[in-house]
This record gives sequence, structure tokens and C-alpha cells, in this order.
Amino acid sequence: MSNEWQYKALRGLSKTICHLPYSAVVKLGASLGPVYAKAASKQKMRAIQNIKIGMNMNDQEAEALADKLFRNVGRSALEILYMPKLTPEFIHKHIEVRGKEYIEAALAEQHGVVILTAHVGNWEWMGATLAALGYPSTTLVKKQPNAQFTRLMNEYREHAGLEVFARGGSEILRAMKAMKQKKLLGFLADQDGGFHGLPVTFLGQESSAVLGPATFAQKFKAPVVPVFASRKPNGHIVHILPPLYYKDTGNEEEDLYRLTEATVRITESFIREHPDEWLWFQHRWNTRLAEIIDIDHKLAVREAVHAADNKR
Repeated sequence: MSNEWQYKALRGLSKTICHLPYSAVVKLGASLGPVYAKAASKQKMRAIQNIKIGMNMNDQEAEALADKLFRNVGRSALEILYMPKLTPEFIHKHIEVRGKEYIEAALAEQHGVVILTAHVGNWEWMGATLAALGYPSTTLVKKQPNAQFTRLMNEYREHAGLEVFARGGSEILRAMKAMKQKKLLGFLADQDGGFHGLPVTFLGQESSAVLGPATFAQKFKAPVVPVFASRKPNGHIVHILPPLYYKDTGNEEEDLYRLTEATVRITESFIREHPDEWLWFQHRWNTRLAEIIDIDHKLAVREAVHAADNKR
């Protein structure tokens, strides 16, 4: 049976929400967050456990932070349905952009730009804001379990000016083409790196880190510009940070590891500054070290990098 009705229902709900003032959307979203937290009790418990480790908190502190997180999740969910309202005028009024000079300098290098971001704040609005400012923006996205929600999201992303490459097809070739065309290429790089990732500790736990940003930086000699979003009263801040670079020392494995670890550390630092805005319940630590392909060799590379850096 066709799920077209789901798409139409989402479009109808979005249209209704777009008739509300933005302040009402934020308030309503915050009230829905605790409802979702009760329905998603496993996610909340997972978030609390990860917060306790990553933020060095006790049970009570971690639960209080998780409650704030779910209120922000509710806000972001309704804001996503509010995306048709992201006109240049709305963005100018509600979204503050800090550090535009870093993206402009990176684009001027003419190698394309790798955008490093994470599931923190409203990352969808962050990407839409970059596109609205006129930056040639592309992004690699993961297909959602619900195909109709994915369809709606991609329509909204493209309407905002983002070129979307959905994983599961020829997305890597299209992403490489975007870099050759000197565009921005966004990576949500805070996800589990799977069996092919690198062993990098993240928020107090061993993890598998994704190689995508470092690999593209190496291949295209492109800067990696970290860009994250956070909330402010009645709006958001887009934080554009100084770029990171792939430094070729002649040892490719160590150089890729060094840049990958740098991307993890800057992401980790931003999350700790805005801990109620990151999705602590995501399966970031699913892959165990023993499951990473060629783990003994990769751990040896890690030790070599740390030893060399400690001598400096």
C-alpha cells in the first residue's frame, strides 16, 4: 500500500505550523519534547548513560540535562516543519552568523571546502542559512527510516538552496564533483564510523570515527571548516570556526589519523559547550574497537601520532 498519505499528512502539518508565529513554534516544540521523551524511554536512558560519561555527571545532573535536550529536540522537530518560512528576511532577524570570513577565505583557496558539522543545535537550519547567504552548498545526508519524511526533508533542503546527495547510490561521485566545482560539502561527522572507521576516543568513550572529512581534505587539498549551530533566545547562532588542514608529512596513515582526531576534538569541544543541544541518544558508540577492521594496526598508528605530537 502506498505511503503517499504520510507525505501529504506531513505537508499538511507543516503548512499549519507555518501559520504560527515563530515564538509559538518554539514554545509548542518545547512542550512536545517531554512527551517524546516518555515515548522514547530507551533513548532517554541511553542519553543519560552517555551524558554521565561524557560530561562527568551524576544521575540527577544527567537526567536534568537530558530533559533539556528533549525540549530542544521538540523545538527542532517543529522548526524543521517550519522551514518554508526561512526567507532571507526571517534569517536576518532570527539567525546570527559568526565567522563568515573563515568560509569566504576558504572558498577563495579554490579547492572546495569541507564543512564539518554535527547533530547539535538545528543543523538543518544551519545548512539552509549557509545556502541563503549565497554560498554554493551541498550536503551528504542519510536516508531516514521513513521514506516520505526523507522526501519532504529533501524538498525543503533543496528549496533552501542546498544540493542534496543521499547515501546509498552514487553520492560519493556527486560529492567529488561538487568539490571539483569549488563548492561547500557538508559532513555530519559525529556519527559512528563503523568497521572502516578510526579508533578515536569521543566524549569519554572509545569510538569509531568517520574518515570522510579527512579523506576529502586530502584528496582535494581542501580546508575543513567547522560549522555548528546553537540556540539563542528566539533564534539561533551559526558558529563558523577557523579551518583545519590536512598536513602531508609523508606518512599518509598518520596524517589522516591526525586530521580525523582534530575534527573529533573540535566537535567534542563544541558539544561540551552546548551539552543540551547534542543528540546524546544516538548510536555513536555502536562499533566496538575489536570490530574495527585492522584495529591493531590502527591503534599502532594512533600511538605513533600521539608519541610524535607529545615530543613537540
